Amino acid sequence: MVFSAITIANAFVSFTDPEEGDLITNLKVQKLLYYAQGLHLALYDTPLFSEELIKRPNGPVVPDVFKVLEQYGTEAIPVPEKFDYSIFSDQHMEVLTEVNLEFGQYTSIRLLHLLNEERPYQKAQLNEVISHDELISYFTSRLEN
Repeated sequence: MVFSAITIANAFVSFTDPEEGDLITNLKVQKLLYYAQGLHLALYDTPLFSEELIKRPNGPVVPDVFKVLEQYGTEAIPVPEKFDYSIFSDQHMEVLTEVNLEFGQYTSIRLLHLLNEERPYQKAQLNEVISHDELISYFTSRLEN
């Protein structure tokens, strides 16, 4: 099953715990979407969400998700009241959990520094799509190491 990127974004927002100081911004969500899409493509050869990732100066962006979340500016996105994780299979949850554990700990700026060293982001031209083929190749090689 392929989800909408906003559903995946909401899952990442739902993982946060504001009472513990664990917050997430629009730009950080965008970067987590990149990592989730890349890992899912490498593991299962299918996209996690249907929308494309576009290279922007501050990292990859799913334009529709960015528009929905831009109302929060650089502030933390409020955690949804209830999020139904049962819509995800074990495979989906594995990807979301792994991305959140590995990359959710970093700030948006730190994630951008990481992205700038990664081939899919480097190869895409500004304002162009980050290709699934590049994501598969890069994340498959990461998994093998």
